[in-house]
Amino acid sequence: MKIAIVGATGLVGRMMIKVLEEMSIPIDKLVLTASSKSEGKKLIYNGKEHTVISMEEALQSQVDIALFSAGSSVSKEWAPKYAALGIYVIDNSSAWRMDKNVPLVVPEINTDHINKETKIIANPNCSTIQLVIAIKPLQHIYGIKRLVISTYQSVTGSGIKGIHQLESERKGEKPEEMAYPYAIDKNIIPHGGDFIENDYTSEEMKLVYETRKILSAPEMAITTTVARVPVTGGHSEAVNIEFERSFDIDEAKKLIGMMPGVVVLDFPQANIYPMPIISKGKDQVFVGRIRRDESIDNGLNMWIVADNLRKGAATNAVQIAQYLIHNKLA
Repeated sequence: MKIAIVGATGLVGRMMIKVLEEMSIPIDKLVLTASSKSEGKKLIYNGKEHTVISMEEALQSQVDIALFSAGSSVSKEWAPKYAALGIYVIDNSSAWRMDKNVPLVVPEINTDHINKETKIIANPNCSTIQLVIAIKPLQHIYGIKRLVISTYQSVTGSGIKGIHQLESERKGEKPEEMAYPYAIDKNIIPHGGDFIENDYTSEEMKLVYETRKILSAPEMAITTTVARVPVTGGHSEAVNIEFERSFDIDEAKKLIGMMPGVVVLDFPQANIYPMPIISKGKDQVFVGRIRRDESIDNGLNMWIVADNLRKGAATNAVQIAQYLIHNKLA
């Protein structure tokens, strides 16, 4: 089994290496590649030093699976080249997510969309992954009429640049490069991605379109607001659901807790609820503040938190690779 990581020196690429180690994926050869400025860098995998090689050299390494985390433009150019050689590409960018011929996969939900012909597999947006895992069992039993989502996203979602801006501002220093149009320390910025014609942002609309695709619910009513907050450790989401049918609150909590990969932390009287400080470094999706919305019929509120670098990116991609290996597709 030969696996390549494209974009190995970035935050998510480095996390992919870490998750591959932790999950003990059986790898005979690991190929690391990134942009030309990173060629020759050394990274450690399982205690051994690996050198970052060129994109062209990595392409010719005859790998079985390539984990991409190098941005949409790189993926658009290079993923088809890997796929043409029969290599499975698991892509973490937005390049292929809405392509009707490319499965958008969260392993706990829809691995049945993967087959030997689907050589490019899209990894969803980090906010989408934690959302759909928490709400999927509720959709199955009660049906979902409408979702209202507000996200509170960690600076780690903006890569090294976002972390450096926050750290510099907390030291009272001017950042070398700004990830955001305003200071992020001691601030909340209601802006993630680029603003588009409907005055939503690209990050907000990703949540809408990707959720519909993963849950096979093209008509589901969804509205979103994305905010960047000065924290690390994970993204948080306040989610309001309007169901198509009546529900029992205790049953709803049990259904959420039975979902693989979900941990329910819902004892508010004891101040027990999900927070980024809890999710940091973990692969689970944490759900709490589960309560009936008393302003509408069949309404439910919940609070969802997950480490966006792990389950929201690297872990989900490695789990897809694990599925390919275990089912002898790769």
